[in-house]
Amino acid sequence: MVLNYLWTGFFFVGFLAAGVQWLLFGDTEIFKRIVDGTFDSARVAVMDIALPLAGVMTLWLGIMKIGEQAGAVDLIARIIAPFFERIFPGVPRNHPANGHMVMNFAANLLGLDNAATPFGLKAMESLQTLNPEPAVASDAQIMFLVLHTSGLTLIPLAVMAQRAVLGAADPSDIFIPCLIATYVATVVGLVGVAMRQRIRLLDRVVLGWLGGISAAILGLVCFMSRYLDRAGIERFSTLSSNLLLLAIMVAFMAGAMRRRVNVYDAFIEGAKGGIQTSITIIPYLVGMLVAVGVLRNSGVLALVVTGFTRLFSQFGLNTDFTPALPTALMKPLSGSGSRAMMVDAMKTYGVDSFVGRLACIFQGSADTTFYIVALYYGAVGIRKPRYSISMGLLADFAGVVAAIGVGYLFFH
Repeated sequence: MVLNYLWTGFFFVGFLAAGVQWLLFGDTEIFKRIVDGTFDSARVAVMDIALPLAGVMTLWLGIMKIGEQAGAVDLIARIIAPFFERIFPGVPRNHPANGHMVMNFAANLLGLDNAATPFGLKAMESLQTLNPEPAVASDAQIMFLVLHTSGLTLIPLAVMAQRAVLGAADPSDIFIPCLIATYVATVVGLVGVAMRQRIRLLDRVVLGWLGGISAAILGLVCFMSRYLDRAGIERFSTLSSNLLLLAIMVAFMAGAMRRRVNVYDAFIEGAKGGIQTSITIIPYLVGMLVAVGVLRNSGVLALVVTGFTRLFSQFGLNTDFTPALPTALMKPLSGSGSRAMMVDAMKTYGVDSFVGRLACIFQGSADTTFYIVALYYGAVGIRKPRYSISMGLLADFAGVVAAIGVGYLFFH
């Protein structure tokens, strides 16, 4: 029901905003821009997302099937079980979903979007087997989705690459602020969902895992910031990310052969689901991206930014950050849209300006909540997301506030 009101609300708000611009400002092209945007959004959903995803899904679902038959997924699940059984109390200790979720989180942490999506979809499918109401998101699915949408990423390589293209003096100078902001978003999302589900977080296992992860991230950040320059960070990221992916493939195959599994047949068996999954999500993607396009092309987001600027000015606050807000506001709605706004901010204000850098931190500190909800829940047929979106947006909001804080701390 929430998704129903939200989706239709995008169209109603966009239509009203367009009507105001036509009647009061004489913008006779506004409706054409919105309609053209709906066609473009529908094309992007199918041609740029669903179809390319089919190939990636086919590959990685096949690899995951090899990993399952090799026992690798079960091994990962057993290692992570003490932590996961506390934040996912409805998931059995040795259930394959634990391994799938770990693989998804690891891929996200390294910025491996193409690998993270198949792992995430497989995790959602595994969690769906435990769901007593298939059309309603379970507690475990909500926790997984919110942690995923918080976008915990160690190195925002795509953002750094875009800064390099536009001529930044040091394209990697935003990676520590991005890491801080996205980590805050993840912790807030975890705590928010845990409170809603009455999960006890003051537990030595939970605190131990969170403390260990925090220490590992801090140690890696300190190593890179102290011993590596920009080129070194990019080389380290590229090498470690791709080495890890290839190592996973080879390890799965070696484990499967050790168990005398027919590796090729296992791959084909798992890969068969790739095309079907991509076809299944097309209606959900088209619906959500078209609604987002209406909201974007109607100019609603620009009006919101103007309103924020005036609001903060009334309280005597510094409003230097408001020109970067379109990236933050668009990020939960559309990854490509927020990327376009990030680039526009860097071109308009300067790639090394405060606004330009802050837009990059916004881009690297969260994920596309509405897109992920449509993609992941659509793949398993969930129509009632419960409080998934509100908790995802809470994590996004925490990331935005943290991004503004570290932006002022590092660059203002």
